[in-house]
Amino acid sequence: MLDIILHPNQILRNKSQKVANVLTDKIQKLIPEMMATMDAKHGVGLAAPQIGQNIRLFVISYKDHNLAIINPEITKKSILKEWDEEGCLSIPNRYGQVKRHKSVTLKYLNQNGQTEILKASGLLARIIQHEIDHLDGILFIDLAKK
Repeated sequence: MLDIILHPNQILRNKSQKVANVLTDKIQKLIPEMMATMDAKHGVGLAAPQIGQNIRLFVISYKDHNLAIINPEITKKSILKEWDEEGCLSIPNRYGQVKRHKSVTLKYLNQNGQTEILKASGLLARIIQHEIDHLDGILFIDLAKK
């Protein structure tokens, strides 16, 4: 299992770099390790910066499906937003209300290097936005109302 970096470590504040080659041994080994760590910690998402890797990669667990999201780009956001509670594996035992877009369309590379489009709403959209924030050095506590 991988070690999760905790706030206030500066690594969590760095903007991540694009993954140049998805098919490298390093990336292909890292994805299942991240998924296992996320599952063991009962998380719904884990971004590479949270394990000390400055790359645009995160994994999510949603409705019994695990996905690897590489070089994500939100191409469309709903006008409507909603508040809901969020937490983070890098900030244990702290929660806050965060306003997020209700739905997003995401363009990304899967772990085979193929481009995918994902339309997400509700909790899945929230997870995606939270994890992309990690890739940009933003934490939920920066956005939380309380």
